[in-house]
Amino acid sequence: MNIFHRFASASAHDIAIDLGTVNTVIYVRGQGIVLNEPSVIALETRNGVRSVKVVGNDAKLMMGKTPSNIEALRPLRDGVIADIEVAEQMIKHFIAKALGGASVLRRRSNVVVCVPSASTIVERRAIRDAASNAGAASVQLLEEPLAAAIGAGLPVTEPRGAMVVDVGGGTTEVAVLSLGGIAYSNSTRVGGDKMDDMIASHIRRKHNMMIGEMTAERVKLAIGCAIPPEGDGRVMAVKGRDLVNGRPSEVSVTEAEIAEALQEPVSQIISAVRAALEQTAPELSADIIEEGITLTGGGALLARMDRAIAAATGLPVRVADNALICVAMGAGQAFEEAVYRNVLMAA
Repeated sequence: MNIFHRFASASAHDIAIDLGTVNTVIYVRGQGIVLNEPSVIALETRNGVRSVKVVGNDAKLMMGKTPSNIEALRPLRDGVIADIEVAEQMIKHFIAKALGGASVLRRRSNVVVCVPSASTIVERRAIRDAASNAGAASVQLLEEPLAAAIGAGLPVTEPRGAMVVDVGGGTTEVAVLSLGGIAYSNSTRVGGDKMDDMIASHIRRKHNMMIGEMTAERVKLAIGCAIPPEGDGRVMAVKGRDLVNGRPSEVSVTEAEIAEALQEPVSQIISAVRAALEQTAPELSADIIEEGITLTGGGALLARMDRAIAAATGLPVRVADNALICVAMGAGQAFEEAVYRNVLMAA
């Protein structure tokens, strides 16, 4: 029996999960990033029994297009779990997919889950329970800004201040880090989702056309920007439902008007950065002048976002390499490299 336990523990995998509002990224020890898929699950109801149909990429394609017996859900909102039972099912399927199938020996894995720094004890407990019920042998938590900074290659363990702005789908985390800890952090519930909502409401207001969240996201990725271009900029055709006559319709939107629609969420992110700089200790501020600000997360890829923050703060701003997967990369490094061990928290 002891031999079996030793064999089982040797077969267990260390997994780091960036459980994001929009995407879930999984890092496996020794393999790197093995999964990066949307945090979406499709559930099918047959004869009154609800079961998982698909998760990830396949489920996202169904959003806004499902018949009455299928629902495509996003179980996370604003960086935290909104529906714990559905989130458990999604995590279970993602872990099985990341490990190449739910084998008996593999199911007891040691898991590190990234959490927003402003999440409450109740929200953290929900994340821990979801990971445990999905088959994790042990669950440790790591705050997202710290994971993002490690993944971006910032000197977080040294006595030097470093500032990271993680613009995710549901939240934007701003943190000043030093000596392996967070010296100051704040979080604002603004991110990619809010940007999509603002684009959809702008098109509804200006063009009398209703579009879905998938279309709004496509517009943001194609022509979204934080600073308006000179003139109208690029133009994109957008399809949706005309609110006047109820028929399918198509309109053209410009880069300039999408920049106007995004002005509010971009301003809120800049305000959070300014608030963090105002609260930072003078010695750390001196380091930030040299190091500058590092942007991570999907929202960091919004065109000219780095220039908007640089103009507002007067500091050098850079977008991290692999900004989308920085958090998962950092969490993976945290359990692989001994120098980061003390940043992990018991769940």
